[in-house]
Amino acid sequence: MQATPVILIFDIGKTNKKLLLLDEDYQLVHEVATQFNEITDEDGFACEDLNKLTNWIIAEFQNLLTNNAFEIKAVNFSGYGASFVYLDESGKPLLPLYNYLKPYPPALSIQFYNDYGGESMLAKQTASPVLGSLNAGLQLYQIKYEKPTIYNQIKYALHLPQYLSFILTKAFHTDLTSIGCHTHLWDFQNSCYHHWVNKEGIDSKLAPIKNSDSIAGIINDGIQVGVGLHDSSAALIPYLVSFTEPFVLLSTGTWCITLHPFNHTILSDYELHQDCLCYLSYKGLPVKASRLFAGYEHEQQVKKLAAHFNQPVDYYKTVAFNAALLTPPKKMAKTTKKLTGEIMLQQSAFVARALSDFANYEAAYHRLIADIIDQQTKSTNLVLSGSMVENIFVDGGFSSNPVYMNLLAAAFPNNKVSAASVPQASAIGAALAIHQYWNTKPFPTNLIQVQ
Repeated sequence: MQATPVILIFDIGKTNKKLLLLDEDYQLVHEVATQFNEITDEDGFACEDLNKLTNWIIAEFQNLLTNNAFEIKAVNFSGYGASFVYLDESGKPLLPLYNYLKPYPPALSIQFYNDYGGESMLAKQTASPVLGSLNAGLQLYQIKYEKPTIYNQIKYALHLPQYLSFILTKAFHTDLTSIGCHTHLWDFQNSCYHHWVNKEGIDSKLAPIKNSDSIAGIINDGIQVGVGLHDSSAALIPYLVSFTEPFVLLSTGTWCITLHPFNHTILSDYELHQDCLCYLSYKGLPVKASRLFAGYEHEQQVKKLAAHFNQPVDYYKTVAFNAALLTPPKKMAKTTKKLTGEIMLQQSAFVARALSDFANYEAAYHRLIADIIDQQTKSTNLVLSGSMVENIFVDGGFSSNPVYMNLLAAAFPNNKVSAASVPQASAIGAALAIHQYWNTKPFPTNLIQVQ
């Protein structure tokens, strides 16, 4: 039997680690998924088990090389952002893979922003809110001042996706999708590293920039290995390949993120304070984005609804859209009106509503989604305003929710709102990024299912 030509993708999330083989039609032909228990860093904070992750990738790759059913033409990687692996001259990790949720030292944060123009200016120039360790460049800054001996031993700090590529190629690279992931490293106005990076000498610890759609190296007599991409930016690639007209992608999950790849305007202070930021696409262009914690709120509120109305937690999945259930909500107490003000993007008005005001679960659930849509409208409009876009694509959990989709469509009457799905979007995006190096066929036209 002739071996099937495939690309191997390692898709590394915070929780799930996946290995996927895609054929030349981008069909999934083999998959392995696993999870690793976290370990702790020197401060006792939970972090990735870098050694286990590295060994798993090496072992799985070697195992596939002996599988006669597949011919591996290329390998690429998608991985979570805001994370560095610090390597010495020999390529050995010097420090743990620190968790981006680890609290950042307040005194060091004050020192940094005082030295480089203040929080507002840095946030605007680097197109990212002030997020502590999630601003990954500040992790390297912290090591310089708190661990100077180890800092001096660092040859390169590789973003996690490029470290994954390094495991197989031993090549040191940086890619723009990782730099553009709210790191505070990139000056979006001048398309280069921010001047603080050069002033601190941190640029010497960052590997040379390689195009996100290029090859990091060739191994095993012909297997092309990509440079790796930040997973959120990789997940956008199937849409960028499939649609030429401007669009907005609303990616729904725990966070509901509105991505606008065609809005290149500079972030305002107001937008930054409302949790807007910019990513960099695999072509190096800014992608304006706004975030809403709506999936998390939905998860918490349906638990309360289930308890109050004596229904299963997932009962909401049976609720069909019924516009007649959207009666005007009762007024809330004055003390709760502030919920729709400054913290608009953190929780909706529903948190202050009394469940006893609703006749049944269905009515309460419709009001919950209506309140979330009120928030989502404000969040999406932050990146949508001032640009001509017809299509709003919704992927993720809410895309299959009829109440959510109908109310979102009503909130944007001048747009075409569609549910869209791309199975394994970040993995397919990583494969598409280096399509020309492994695939003899044209880009597929059926990657995205739209309703």
